[in-house]
Amino acid sequence: MLVNLNEVLAPARKGKFAVGLFNAVNLELARGIISAAQETQSPVIVGTAEVLFPYGPLEEVSYYLLPMARKANVPVVVHLDHGLHKETCLKALELGFSSIMYDCSTDPYEENVRKVKEMAEIAHSYGATIEGELGHVGDNEGSAEGDSHLDDPAAFYTDPKRALDFVQRTGVDALAVAVGNAHGAYKFPPKLDFARIREIAQTVDVPLVLHGGSGLTDSDFQTAIREGVSKVNIFTDINVAAAGAAAQRFSGAEKGITDLIPAEVEAVKQEAEKKMRLFGSVGKAGKEE
Repeated sequence: MLVNLNEVLAPARKGKFAVGLFNAVNLELARGIISAAQETQSPVIVGTAEVLFPYGPLEEVSYYLLPMARKANVPVVVHLDHGLHKETCLKALELGFSSIMYDCSTDPYEENVRKVKEMAEIAHSYGATIEGELGHVGDNEGSAEGDSHLDDPAAFYTDPKRALDFVQRTGVDALAVAVGNAHGAYKFPPKLDFARIREIAQTVDVPLVLHGGSGLTDSDFQTAIREGVSKVNIFTDINVAAAGAAAQRFSGAEKGITDLIPAEVEAVKQEAEKKMRLFGSVGKAGKEE
């Protein structure tokens, strides 16, 4: 069933578990993710990000994600991650996405507030939800989001007091926080600021989102969720799993794409299931805590 963020994150926040967002730039990824959600009876968020459009254009992605979400027997949010332009967010809403993220985190604070507030009003008029970002989540080298060269990443961490002002003034339904996390694969183990997560969670009344989830340890996830994270974004792990399965199956030139597809779907399914169990969302489809 197609739902918005509020319908899956409110129970997650109350029940101290998290719902995974898994980007699905092709049908194989989508099949694996939704199959995992249905098998484990987990609510799930599927979508794409603006930087991933070269691999799966927004409109084409909508052709399979929206029907699959409506048909699923678990709650499925179809979400635009990291919408960087107003026009992109509007297009996603027109296509029927049930949730968007308008990422203005690199803008000056007041500009971030103004732009996200305007988009929140539009999204809500569609019955959709909106996620904003405060602070700036960094980018590991080679990440889909690009390369970041921050000399002092902590200078871009989310400030709890400013987070309260941002949430109250914009009307966002979820807040992405910068707490030592980064997009892409980590070269060195990240050090998340769990005390900051806890303080922000106690200060604002909306669910918190952790971007850059791929590559964190199981302990990192469990602690972050315990301290207040309700949504975790994953792409690199399922992307790598699918590629690894395809490479393993492709043993000669006589192979065709149909020899690879089942292996890719199964690898994505297994990796997504692993994350759903770790996040504590298994068996939580449709259940209030």
